[in-house]
Amino acid sequence: MAAVSDVVQEKSGGKVTRLFGPSVVVMNLVVYPLLALCTVLGVLLFPLGFVLWKLVTNWDSGRIMRHFIWIYGQGCLFVMKPFVRFRREGFQHLTSGEPCLLVVNHLSFFDTYCMALLPTFDVTFAVRAWPFRMPWYGWFMRLAGYQDVESLDWEEILSSAAATFSKGGHLLFFPEGHRSRTGGLQRFYNGAFRLAAELDVRLVPLCLDGTNKLLPPKRLWFSPAEIVIRALPPVEGKHFAGLEGPRQLRKLVKGQMTEALAQMRGEDPEGLK
Repeated sequence: MAAVSDVVQEKSGGKVTRLFGPSVVVMNLVVYPLLALCTVLGVLLFPLGFVLWKLVTNWDSGRIMRHFIWIYGQGCLFVMKPFVRFRREGFQHLTSGEPCLLVVNHLSFFDTYCMALLPTFDVTFAVRAWPFRMPWYGWFMRLAGYQDVESLDWEEILSSAAATFSKGGHLLFFPEGHRSRTGGLQRFYNGAFRLAAELDVRLVPLCLDGTNKLLPPKRLWFSPAEIVIRALPPVEGKHFAGLEGPRQLRKLVKGQMTEALAQMRGEDPEGLK
């Protein structure tokens, strides 16, 4: 596997210059065309695959689409494997089959692809409004039943989440709402924690690290990296009822994630707040 150190930084007159090592060049020449090929093949094969899945499984359209998205993500991760090391930790917290609400920190556009590392495909994403405005991407998101949490009112979000859990599915939030530019945790929004408390579901924090080295915000080229995703022990939403419950749950989970990310990186937790 290529080393992350192939991307060297030099300071000259106070300015940082990035030097491209051979593995970085090879990675981008290989990965981008293969990702494009995966995407085109996925779109072309989707209609036939959708009909076959429907006949064989009798699943609803949203579940079939979520399965396809998970398979597509698996393909993208496979393309990355010669250049990226993926590691999963604590996944025993996700194997019971009980529906849960997942919250994960946000570092990169590639974070969503890394959710293919989860042991289950039936995960509904709760996201902001802008991806739904993308011509083809938004159509697939709507078919998958993803939630536009910016456009829906609270009762609609609550009803949709309850329906997801009643069918045995999981709901995933990026509680920061935006990608972090520093690697540290940003402000957490309250929605995911309010849902966990009001619907009395387990909340499982996920800590993701390394995607900010692979593809940080405002950069178009990939770098070799090691990506780690760690599932923390679940927190029961039923213990956080009442007006102050969601805020307390949010504070508790953010503290746990801060500690876990610091441990994963060998850093001081204070630097991630």
